[in-house]
Amino acid sequence: MSTLPKKNELGFFEIRMESIGGLGANLAGKMLAEAGVVGAGLNGVSFSSYGSEKKGSPVKAHIRFCDIDTKIRDTSPVERPHVVVVFHEALAKTINVVSGVMEDSIVLVNSTGSPQEVKDKMKLAGGTVAVVDAIGIALEEQNRVNMAMMGAIFRIVDFLDPQIMRDVIRKSLEKKYPQAVDPALRTFDRGYNEVKFHTFGLPEGTTMPAFVRHDTPSLGYETQPMGGVVVNPGNSILKDLSISRSGLMPHYHEDKCIHCAACDNVCPDFCFVWEEQPDKKGRPQMFLQGVDYQYCKGCLKCVVACPTEALTGEREETGYGEDHRVPHRFDRAVTA
Repeated sequence: MSTLPKKNELGFFEIRMESIGGLGANLAGKMLAEAGVVGAGLNGVSFSSYGSEKKGSPVKAHIRFCDIDTKIRDTSPVERPHVVVVFHEALAKTINVVSGVMEDSIVLVNSTGSPQEVKDKMKLAGGTVAVVDAIGIALEEQNRVNMAMMGAIFRIVDFLDPQIMRDVIRKSLEKKYPQAVDPALRTFDRGYNEVKFHTFGLPEGTTMPAFVRHDTPSLGYETQPMGGVVVNPGNSILKDLSISRSGLMPHYHEDKCIHCAACDNVCPDFCFVWEEQPDKKGRPQMFLQGVDYQYCKGCLKCVVACPTEALTGEREETGYGEDHRVPHRFDRAVTA
């Protein structure tokens, strides 16, 4: 039976995963709990919280481990995690993903940056920061981000045996998806071997920020405006651009476009922006202006449908969506 390296006042070792729909955090949490219970002889529980079940929506997965003689009667969200796992670093723009971390917490982030760069971006005072390019590994191995993140987790949470997780992966996939077993195992192993981490001490005279409950809504019965005014409708117009996708996004090459609308016919989110202009003979025709990345989730159906390679699937780059976005006309009116 494994021994937990640290526990909170209730006897739990707690992990919180911050993710978006489509990256597999919910499944990763279940598999991680199974590996701890079945393979390491611990008590464990896993549960998730999320809104609409769709790609791009924020998701949290919560995992608790404790000694076999300790009962788990708590399914509240993990607020003071020993480990935080961030499946997409751009989440930090809109969500306090490192809420509740302690001086000795570990923060694992899916990123191409260094631990120092991630520490600065997340505004962490100290602690252990680990980074792994999970999206890059998943794209190269043609697998999912969660397997690479799981590999990195098992490297930094050393009371769990990685071989147990390999067995769980094989058992979970081999009946329904036998062809996915080997890519998943390769992705897991690369995450385990390629994660980089560094422990940062607190600068002299510095303390960790005071804990604030991250799930407490800013508006309540005492603070909401009169008349039931909805001040944040939570629609796509106000949504952050950079966490809609999961690795690849379409790039538009205007010089190759024949304005056939094949892309628009298959797009599930109406991402393409058109404008009526005269053609060479002066007749009105709709011409494609570009992509409104506010709504794009990177499904790449448009790339498959395009007959002229005017749309290509490229690795997602930070800031590309903001810099190349062509807003829909109604968005221009809202933001004007």
